[in-house]
Amino acid sequence: MSTGVIKKVAGPLVIATGMRDANMFDVVRVSNQRLIGEIIEMHGDEASIQVYEETSGLGPGEPVESMGVPLSVELGPGLITSIYDGIQRPLDDIMKISGNSLKRGVEVPSLKRDLKWEFVPTAQVGDEVETGDVIGTVQETIVVQQKIMVPYGIKGKVKEIKAGEFTVEEVVAVIETENGDKELTMMQKWPVRRGRPYQKKLPPSMPLVTGQRVVDMFFPIAKGGVAAVPGPFGSGKTVIQHQLAKWAEADIVVYIGCGERGNEMTDVLNEFPELKDPKTGESLMQRTVLIANTSDMPVAAREASIYTGITIAEYFRDMGFSVALMADSTSRWAEALREMSGRLEEMPGEEGYPAYLGSRLAQFYERAGHVISLGKDNREGALSVIGAVSPPGGDISEPVSQATLRIVKVFWGLDSALAYKRHFPAINWLNSYSLYLDDMAKWFNTEVAEDWMAGRQKMMTLLQEEAELEEIVKMVGMDALSPADRLKMEAARSIREDFLHQNSFHEVDTYTSLKKQHMMMCLVTEYYEKAVEALKQGAQLNKLISMPVREQIGRFKYTTEDNLDTEYKKVQDQLHVEIANALGKEEF
Repeated sequence: MSTGVIKKVAGPLVIATGMRDANMFDVVRVSNQRLIGEIIEMHGDEASIQVYEETSGLGPGEPVESMGVPLSVELGPGLITSIYDGIQRPLDDIMKISGNSLKRGVEVPSLKRDLKWEFVPTAQVGDEVETGDVIGTVQETIVVQQKIMVPYGIKGKVKEIKAGEFTVEEVVAVIETENGDKELTMMQKWPVRRGRPYQKKLPPSMPLVTGQRVVDMFFPIAKGGVAAVPGPFGSGKTVIQHQLAKWAEADIVVYIGCGERGNEMTDVLNEFPELKDPKTGESLMQRTVLIANTSDMPVAAREASIYTGITIAEYFRDMGFSVALMADSTSRWAEALREMSGRLEEMPGEEGYPAYLGSRLAQFYERAGHVISLGKDNREGALSVIGAVSPPGGDISEPVSQATLRIVKVFWGLDSALAYKRHFPAINWLNSYSLYLDDMAKWFNTEVAEDWMAGRQKMMTLLQEEAELEEIVKMVGMDALSPADRLKMEAARSIREDFLHQNSFHEVDTYTSLKKQHMMMCLVTEYYEKAVEALKQGAQLNKLISMPVREQIGRFKYTTEDNLDTEYKKVQDQLHVEIANALGKEEF
């Protein structure tokens, strides 16, 4: 271990001399208070240290001790349901030591050392194992069964394996390798800045179904994909991330509150334990890991929190789970980079952000993916990342938004004008996009309905044409439009209000299955196509616009899953009758 002394303190940056034996990204303990930090720059024997705790009161001459290891997380049973700060210290354990205020220099293990877990071996003595092979399982919560895997770099024959209850530090297996016997515990450590290895990355081919209509139908995200949700304050970024955490088709949710306001994290903490997981009927917290790094915690720790979260997410991906990671928000993380870059006196890039902002963001997002994990059984796991961006004033031309958009494939642009009209989710359908659409068109057309993509295109076209017509209406009024255009405006209004608007507090409307989404799309487009046909045959526009069936189409979203087919048939039949009546015929 290398020991030096503080030379200079500048906010979260501490410069220490006498650190010749330390390495880049080593964890250090600063001063007699043992504050935790990380070496981010070396010049000869001088180390620049990013301190993850409040540095007020530190002065030159105090000791600095390098721990000789990079900043790492502990991975093993006990992660699920935990609430950590940005450097994986469990907040409940810190509270027991220091009360409600976070004291500096508190040292607590990330995984509880006194808890015993039931280890069920799946490997036997004499089995040949390699990195990533599963040697046993632990039922961590009612919902999650954790697989205990052979750590990276170990390959050999199982010499001894035990069953029973153990803590995370007790030896559960011994592997005979070329370099002697290796003892395995249920816990492994991994440096946070290095992505966990895998055999192969697979191309995106299937969507991460979220149950949110504007996402699944218009701008889907692939399993193992990346999405950005930029938007001004009050436009519903956090609401959307909560909805995706609750309803997305993921086995595990890792939620990182990175520099968010404390009350938003409190919402998560209060809501998640009470929410029923739709798949299992248990509390949603039974499959969630929370990293709470709020805006009143030291700025520097935000940088670590993103890496801590994604490393934990990769660990569950390696077990073969589908993991959804919510980062709220990467703008606050970029502010931490800007702060440190300024303290290091680096040449600033645009708006004071460091010149390497884009590459750091890319390093983070590229750790997402649908992969085949290491190990002989070729487990498939997926890690999907959804990052919120909070541009000042909602201006997405600023550096963090622009750097993010160059990397991610899905852009859900939130619009404060829609949010003020109480239209949620406030995703603007005219400027959002998903570059996964072409890859997943085949999946939607074969797995859901063969006209899925065609129907989506019809609705998108109507909404775009409505935007053009609205410009004309602003200038000359609605009466100047032709009957065909008026009908188009009505159909687009129906898409907006009946299809895209979704009430996250309504027990039925909060989640919509793909089958139901397809039915809703069919009803909305069928009304428009039948009405256009009737208009050509001489039906009156007012009759077509004021048909009672339109209310039934609008209320179809509140139909429960078990009544879908009967209700759909009923509304369709009613539509045919009313169109026929508008034409003055018996049947259309």
